[in-house]
Amino acid sequence: MAVAPRLRARAAADPVRIGQQKLKLADGDRDGLLYVPQNYKPDVPTPLVLMFHGAGSTALNVSYTFPIADELGFIVLAPDSRDEATWDMLLHGFGEDVEFIGLALKDTYARCNVDRKRMAIAGHSDGASYSLSLGIGTGDTFGHVLAFSPGVMTPAEVHGRPKIFISHGLSDPVMPIDVTSRTFVARLKKLGYDVTFREYEGRHGVPPAIVREGFQWFIS
Repeated sequence: MAVAPRLRARAAADPVRIGQQKLKLADGDRDGLLYVPQNYKPDVPTPLVLMFHGAGSTALNVSYTFPIADELGFIVLAPDSRDEATWDMLLHGFGEDVEFIGLALKDTYARCNVDRKRMAIAGHSDGASYSLSLGIGTGDTFGHVLAFSPGVMTPAEVHGRPKIFISHGLSDPVMPIDVTSRTFVARLKKLGYDVTFREYEGRHGVPPAIVREGFQWFIS
């Protein structure tokens, strides 16, 4: 298991710039990325997506969202999980990742003009499990949750009532749809959540068209 790097708050927020940039909030290799879209204007509140990578990966794994961010006009905040294997909730419960996410959000608010009423939490695979579980517990902050091929839904608590977009491949061998997303969607709808569910022909990877549909759903 990797040792979590020491976290640090900035003495003052660095000026934000257009495009991809490191967070610079942790010592060591595991930090994260901030992506500011090409059409960003400092005087205009901009939607934000908190995006989680899959297992054994880093924020670079979600760079496929950056062209969509340019097209639709939203900021992407993509932290690295503190453990190189995956997110804390999937290892031992919410802890150090939540702490780092809070620090990253605070830093992003200081650097960017974020529209606090238009924020989403999203991810694929383990990142989808994390976005779905954390998103249900932070629905008073994140009004939308996007989960592309989730395998787990275990919120520690419930706050707010976010709208939820879930997608899943019919032939997913990693996280079979019948015991994951179909079960999650039925439970969420029974609890009164507004859920949009997209099943597609495919395996564990998510088609670009489905990813774009999800972010368009958020921005609309």
